[in-house]
Amino acid sequence: MSDLKEFDVVVIGAGPGGYVCAIRCAQLGMKTALVEKNPRLGGTCLNIGCIPSKALLHSTEIYHEVKHGASAHGIVAKGITHDLSALMKRKDAVVDQLGKGVKGLVSKKGVTVLSGTGRLLGNGQIEISGSKAKEVVKAKEIVLATGSKPVELPFLPFDGKQIVHSDHAIAFDKTPKKMIVVGGGAIGLELGCVWSRLGTEVTVVEFLPEICPQLDPEVAKVARRILAKQGLEFMLSTKVTSARSTKTKTTLTIENDNGSADIEADRVLVAVGRAPCSDDLGLSEAGVEQDEKGRVPVDSEFSTNLSGVRAIGDLIPGPMLAHKAEEDGVACAEILAGQAGHVNYDMVPGVVYVDPEIANVGLSEAQAKEREIPTRSGAFPLAANGRALATGATDGLVKVVAHAETDRLLGVQIVARGASELIASAVAHMEYGGSAEDLARTIHAHPTLSESLKEAALSADGRGLHSL
Repeated sequence: MSDLKEFDVVVIGAGPGGYVCAIRCAQLGMKTALVEKNPRLGGTCLNIGCIPSKALLHSTEIYHEVKHGASAHGIVAKGITHDLSALMKRKDAVVDQLGKGVKGLVSKKGVTVLSGTGRLLGNGQIEISGSKAKEVVKAKEIVLATGSKPVELPFLPFDGKQIVHSDHAIAFDKTPKKMIVVGGGAIGLELGCVWSRLGTEVTVVEFLPEICPQLDPEVAKVARRILAKQGLEFMLSTKVTSARSTKTKTTLTIENDNGSADIEADRVLVAVGRAPCSDDLGLSEAGVEQDEKGRVPVDSEFSTNLSGVRAIGDLIPGPMLAHKAEEDGVACAEILAGQAGHVNYDMVPGVVYVDPEIANVGLSEAQAKEREIPTRSGAFPLAANGRALATGATDGLVKVVAHAETDRLLGVQIVARGASELIASAVAHMEYGGSAEDLARTIHAHPTLSESLKEAALSADGRGLHSL
């Protein structure tokens, strides 16, 4: 076995966490290999998740705005229609360009890419099964970064045609007449909006009493009412109990406070969460522990119970978000190099890329109260913001939650066009221990939507200047 290829680090999985970890390891002087079974690097996020869905969201947002909002700006647009194949072609082009970019980055940073499926053999060895042959490589350290996959409900098995998950829903070849979305989280809402804008009748069925459980109920309610105004129908506190399909439609049996009923659609999108991709890694055989959800428990240095094996990203507990996985990857690489890698998991922002976007960081007021943390809060409606009025983006609000005694920022929630960008300011303030007063005293350019953050912070202390 002396002829085995040997590396300092082998990273299995080339998603956001994996390829970033590999690049950082190489930057720090480690001989690094990256194992990926798919022909294009980037993982779920780039290929079938974040990037293609955002491309479709943007294209359909333009279409919807021109068709329904142009007249308010004095723009006459008649006979507006869409070309689904062209939308998909643009989406695919964006994915392809970014995929080539990641491949080039990895190569130029000195990372060796090994094509195939990686499996742990023990003693630092990894078997890589490619399309033609198998090979075994050896590493001083192995980093598992294989990401996640959609959760399948037992009575709603995916067929890729009528009962689908997010991978399928970004590649329909025709616009469904009616689609039921099971799950009112980010994925369900985003893809529901894509197809609703293109003419699909969309019903969102959510088991919980409100969408987006990470938000305060009143903020989530505002977001839901805006989406309902755009055409989405919501059935909250509703459980799907069974399903039956014919060649052309699927019927779901649901239960709620009104009793039991049947609803039907030609497409059912199941978006009830994601589960770690850990089935084919040889974890059990190698002796790597997993929890009841298939996740891999790790310590503060991303180490599993097996020496020389670490895990990051969606494989480990925590939010399943690409930017969190990237931070895991950087921190893990720096720890491997003997540095003090660290991720502040309390400061991971979340975004739902509907229009207006929904963004949050830190604790909601409800979550703070559950922890018996004294709070005070302030909110500011976008309808009172000059830039929002000028651009017609008045739907939404900003809410700031601060510690009642110390004034330290605990959380910020935003429903606004561009919330994904606005939340970065809140993250920065909170990362450095900022207070609501710090945010209120920060000068924001006028007229901008970001002024709403300042106003919400002022309102937390009863000093709102542009709100009643």
